[in-house]
Amino acid sequence: MPGFLNPNEIVKKLPITPGMNIADFGAGSGFFSIAFAKALNNKGRVFSLDIWEKALEALRIRARIEKVFPMIETQVADLGKTNGSKLKPESINLVLISNILFQTKEKENILKEAKRVLDKDGVLVIIDWNPITLPNKETHFVLEKEEIKNMITDLGFKFKEEIFVSDTHYCLIFTKI
Repeated sequence: MPGFLNPNEIVKKLPITPGMNIADFGAGSGFFSIAFAKALNNKGRVFSLDIWEKALEALRIRARIEKVFPMIETQVADLGKTNGSKLKPESINLVLISNILFQTKEKENILKEAKRVLDKDGVLVIIDWNPITLPNKETHFVLEKEEIKNMITDLGFKFKEEIFVSDTHYCLIFTKI
């Protein structure tokens, strides 16, 4: 959501190095995927996953325009299902889950899928709405930041840090243990 978040600035704050494999869970039309591809500087892969083919189609068009298409692999995926990403176990260095947890009851399944695909010491980045700033929160499945932290640490992650990304969203960084 470019009006709320600045993917290019956020990606600069994340522990990214060329050569990494990054998975963008719920990539949509690719605001973060494009920023990741640019940060990897032609060394590495971005796996952009979304349940909506039309969003991925828009991402492929944007990636060609931005000249990063060869680095991005798109895949229709139902991340709420076991093995829903279709990625190999322990094949990813960083997983981003941005703006999808508040939309689903399947939070734990999505987080388990992230854990499955992350390599040893892999990084999990969660960006989601601050509950008090979310419009129409009664129609969503929003959890407080501490509830999300507890859920993720209970699944075998270590909380590393929180970085400021906007007044409307929070960003939590974890490592797989």
